Amino acid sequence: ERSRGLGDVYKRQTFELTHPKIKVERMVEAVKHEVKKYLKRERNKTLPEDADYWDFDCKIGASAQTADVIHVATINKQVDILAADGLTSFYLEILVKPAVRTFEEKES
Repeated sequence: ERSRGLGDVYKRQTFELTHPKIKVERMVEAVKHEVKKYLKRERNKTLPEDADYWDFDCKIGASAQTADVIHVATINKQVDILAADGLTSFYLEILVKPAVRTFEEKES
């Protein structure tokens, strides 16, 4: 985890899903819980004046080189998919940035 200024925070981590005494299912749940805590902690930070909410750019994959861009809401589903594929570890990257809501005009 490293910070490069306001709203430019990275969480880059390779999560191990194997442990001699802990089952894979419990390791997956622990990863999901850690990610949830991180997202909550980042969302509770003070926003800059010109921002409406914290946005997250996420990547997940077997390694940093093969990571695909995903939406923050699909992290848990992607973790389940990677665990079901039998991977012993996976890479997750979350970039936090301030964002402004945009509204589209609805046509009547």
